[in-house]
Amino acid sequence: MRIDKLLANSGYGSRKEVKQLLKKGQVIVNGVEIKQPKEHVNPTHDVVDVLGERLHYQEFVYFMLNKPPGVVSATEDMRDETVIDLLELTDQVRAPFPVGRLDKDTEGLLLLTNDGKLAHKLLSPKKDVGKRYYANVKGQVTEKDIVAFKQGVTLDDGYHTKSAELTILESGESSEIELVISEGKFHQVKRMFEAVGKQVVYLKRLKMGELTLDPSLELGEYRELTEEELTYLQELK
Repeated sequence: MRIDKLLANSGYGSRKEVKQLLKKGQVIVNGVEIKQPKEHVNPTHDVVDVLGERLHYQEFVYFMLNKPPGVVSATEDMRDETVIDLLELTDQVRAPFPVGRLDKDTEGLLLLTNDGKLAHKLLSPKKDVGKRYYANVKGQVTEKDIVAFKQGVTLDDGYHTKSAELTILESGESSEIELVISEGKFHQVKRMFEAVGKQVVYLKRLKMGELTLDPSLELGEYRELTEEELTYLQELK
């Protein structure tokens, strides 16, 4: 990897700012001062010191975000704020992206990473990774709906969903439920309830597989995954 790319990816500034660091002799690799931006280094083996501090390179980053409503699950958007805009600049430069998507008005757990292989595994239908949601639903959710969801329902475009696990927390004119699905079709939870004549008015994702939303994260806050959470994700690989 080029030294300027390594430093930029590690949060030491833009390529232009990194070149200034190199020019001023602030970058030492294996005890030797490096000034050329195109110089190649091996970040996992070479010892790199920047401004007198040791650089600890991390190839992949994994962030848990409590996505707020009004923010889109994209890396860039011309009109709306994106989940990437919520990150510190030092984390944005690692080029993370959302694993899957949550609708603009949906809250909750969203994983951000630059590990493309892991993202593919998490979203692969073969892995059957369940996603648990909490929802407020306009209309009385009944045992009949539990049976329908277990059998799969037909959406407005004719697609028949896989079996889903519906749990009723409170039933009435306004119902509270939890739902586990293993797919990620466009607006799927909302469309599933529309298929049984009801309307989702609030939706929040709680879990993705065994990855559970940290209750200490306020809307818009994020953190790196713990070792235990990373181990779970690695086992999926």
